[in-house]
Amino acid sequence: MQVLCGWKCGMNDRIIIHVDMDAFFAAVEVRDNPDLAGRPLIIGALPGERGVVSTCSYEARKFGVRSAMSITEAYRRCPQGIYMHPDILKYKEASGKIHEIWNRYTNIVEYISLDEGYLDVTGSHKLFGGAGAIAREIKERTKQETGLTCSVGIGYNMTSAKIASEEKKPDGLFEIPGPEAFVDLVIDRNVRVLYGVGAKTAEKLMRAGIRTVRDIRSNERMVLSILGKHGGDIVALANGEDNRAVTPYYEEEAKSIGREHTFQKDITDFGHLKDALRLIARDLSNKIRFAGLFARTVTLKITYYDMKQITRSKSGEATNRANDIFYTAAALLDGINKNPVRLIGISLSSLADTHSGTRQLTVEDIGREQSDQKTEALNGKILALQRQYGKDIIKTGSEMDAEKRFKKAEADRKGNGEK
Repeated sequence: MQVLCGWKCGMNDRIIIHVDMDAFFAAVEVRDNPDLAGRPLIIGALPGERGVVSTCSYEARKFGVRSAMSITEAYRRCPQGIYMHPDILKYKEASGKIHEIWNRYTNIVEYISLDEGYLDVTGSHKLFGGAGAIAREIKERTKQETGLTCSVGIGYNMTSAKIASEEKKPDGLFEIPGPEAFVDLVIDRNVRVLYGVGAKTAEKLMRAGIRTVRDIRSNERMVLSILGKHGGDIVALANGEDNRAVTPYYEEEAKSIGREHTFQKDITDFGHLKDALRLIARDLSNKIRFAGLFARTVTLKITYYDMKQITRSKSGEATNRANDIFYTAAALLDGINKNPVRLIGISLSSLADTHSGTRQLTVEDIGREQSDQKTEALNGKILALQRQYGKDIIKTGSEMDAEKRFKKAEADRKGNGEK
């Protein structure tokens, strides 16, 4: 571990920490199966399937394998690698423990993904002995409580914290205390080091002979003429300026929430699609129930074999019950063209923190309302158990049957090499 220099921020300066888990998906698999340690492990699609690399171990990266690379190219570069499908539920469980660690130090946390996030500790760092102490504790607790390693960067804004976390990967700790130190560090690096400079922007700059951060600083007017308003942001970043705020995400404030599943082989069996919908509906129901939300609109999303996408929506009484979500989505599925399907998903919108007030009860509703109250009481007990023991502690018979059929059908398709 290396620290660039001591912290010298004044009271009005921000202190941002960026945490990035090291090869997260692969690291979880190695943790759970030590026989994989030291071997090139690629998580994503399997050779022969369509798809990309989700992540890979550092051993695989030595062969040029990278995240988002097509699995065909990854196999060409590393045929001796071990290829695995991702186990998202397992990764989510590990991510939840990691996020709990971060939340011990501040309530201003922006989760970028399951394994990456920003913490604004400007108002809390003194409570824990400073930003450096927080960073070290995060690393230690992550290792102790999850068996995983992370790289941590400390900066005076989001860009500097992000670059700091990348400086000593894996299992690193690095600190960039101010703009001068930032510029000294990145001055001769490629323009892609800056937030917001993607491949297309970099290509435009390079055509004008602007290849490094130094070139940007020396040719500010040219950058502005090439990129317009976006050029102003790039020039500011090249000078170490980034005014973005760490923005916490609160699920209960989301306008919609969705889940989808991409099949490795196109699906023509609509019974199999309904099993997928039931499992997605259960996941979404758990999500909004844990957030205390109800949804009035259910939207079905379909991507066909030819990449044509369609959506179908239906609005009704607000609900957070898995069965209600599933039956609405299944009815929408029954009404679409029966072409081979590549992707299926559900999203919920018109979210509210209550299901009352959505319509006026009639006399005929009174008996059903009393029954609903009993159901709600039962659901409350189930929710308490799930909060204590995990969301999968209780499943309905229909959900268990759907899960069993779905997993078997997916395994059979892989085994048969079905197209």
